[in-house]
Amino acid sequence: MGAGLGGGSSDAAFVLKLINHKYQLSIGDEKLKDFALELGSDCPFFIDSTACLATGRGEEMHPVHIDLSGYTIVLIYPGIHISTPWAFSAIQPTEKQQDLQELISHPPEVWKHSMFNDFEIPVFKEYPQIAEIKKTLYNQGAVFSAMSGSGSAVYGLFKQKLSLSGLFDSSFQVFIF
Repeated sequence: MGAGLGGGSSDAAFVLKLINHKYQLSIGDEKLKDFALELGSDCPFFIDSTACLATGRGEEMHPVHIDLSGYTIVLIYPGIHISTPWAFSAIQPTEKQQDLQELISHPPEVWKHSMFNDFEIPVFKEYPQIAEIKKTLYNQGAVFSAMSGSGSAVYGLFKQKLSLSGLFDSSFQVFIF
């Protein structure tokens, strides 16, 4: 919770799907997405749970193909809870210079200077240790790194094998996929 990974939203979507299945309601995915949207802007994503570009408040989803085979994904959770309402109140969305749908069709090595999470500005200012995680991932050779959602987890994509031993505070949770 508070990591920007959609834990609560995915739980809510799963409960909708579970109720639909358990009680044999035969509600289609589009209607389930409508119900999910009433629970939260990013909840509809978890009905299908496939790669997509979400726009609007999160309810407009456009399928995308992202091939991350050959990459190692590192996820660092520093145990800092970021309040989603606080993050949204602190954000100043920037006008996108490039079409994200087109940008993510390129290899992740291109993303570093073109793709940015607007939540990073206020979150990094308030919690500089989260900014340090991103910096460390880049220093270790990440081809792309960003904070997840409204924070506080940070992920990095790597092409090479890596060892993160001793790089992060022992209280941080480190996941390698």
